[in-house]
Amino acid sequence: MKIIDIYIIKKFIKTFLTMFLLFIPIGILVDVSEKVDKFKEHDLSINQILEYYSDFIWYYGYFLVPIFVFLSVIWFTSKLSSNSEVIAILSSGISFNRYMQPFLISGVLISLITFYSGMYIVPEKNKSFNEFQYQYLSKNKKDRNVTKLYKQIGENDFIYVSSYNPTRAQAYNFSYEVFEDNILKEKIFARNIRWVEEDSTYRLTDYFKRYYSNELEFIYTKKILDTVFNFKIDDLSPVNYQAKTLNLHDLNKFIDSERASGSPLLSSHILERNKRYSLPITVLILTILAVAVASAKKRGGIGLNLAVGIILAFIFIFFDKLFSVLVSKSEINPNIGAWLPNFLFLFVTLYIIKVVRK
Repeated sequence: MKIIDIYIIKKFIKTFLTMFLLFIPIGILVDVSEKVDKFKEHDLSINQILEYYSDFIWYYGYFLVPIFVFLSVIWFTSKLSSNSEVIAILSSGISFNRYMQPFLISGVLISLITFYSGMYIVPEKNKSFNEFQYQYLSKNKKDRNVTKLYKQIGENDFIYVSSYNPTRAQAYNFSYEVFEDNILKEKIFARNIRWVEEDSTYRLTDYFKRYYSNELEFIYTKKILDTVFNFKIDDLSPVNYQAKTLNLHDLNKFIDSERASGSPLLSSHILERNKRYSLPITVLILTILAVAVASAKKRGGIGLNLAVGIILAFIFIFFDKLFSVLVSKSEINPNIGAWLPNFLFLFVTLYIIKVVRK
């Protein structure tokens, strides 16, 4: 490794850390100003708030790593270019590919750290972060899917509710089906089902049960019935962020379970897993793109390069969010939702590199 490689790698890492340490505190200050009333309303202690912002750093820092890398490379590479250092490097006989090697080494290092963090560290931080958000900050507890819920809770047992109110722990138009050799053996209906905490039982209103035995049909009804089931009331509507709180091993098992139960959130869970693989690749693509954008000396200098960089960063964020929403709200394949922004920007990167080389 030559001196120029070490010089660029040091500049890369130093600028990236500076960018991270500069913008994350700003993000915290903005967030505090927005949520201070909520903190007061719930009478939260300083320790609770500090723990929340410790998780906040991991939660947002992880997703913003590609953007921080992109802007960092544009910043210090533009300075190299404005000082004619890039021209001097390339004029000395070093090819553009060789010139990019130290950038790629730094990008790979950050990508590997991002990959490990996303698979094992960030999910643990996400758990406490999202629980805090859900308990103290969410309006109307919107982090749940609460309509038309169908779920398999056992090998032959299925439940359905038309809607669920997590605040009251109550669901409506409840049905419970039991199959044996793909033949319906028992079905329970109730206008609503409510979890009674003090008795640890379920209270069913307008209870209706139909079951079959020896080719005979039996019907049993009751206005109100207290009983037990082999599921928790929150199983009717798990929080939407559950996949974000699981490490890779647990996430794979969770997705298999959700696929078997016919979860309406399956696509979102698969998208979450794919994003953990795609984000480190995003770091590499944006590293190369930033080098290509900033290496050519321009009349506008650093300011123009930063402006172009910020515009491209916002375009990337827009596409990333757009495809995430489309996956959750439509039938778009989650693999496409996770990887398409990377492919789009890869083509942009290859085109700009071709132009710069000319």
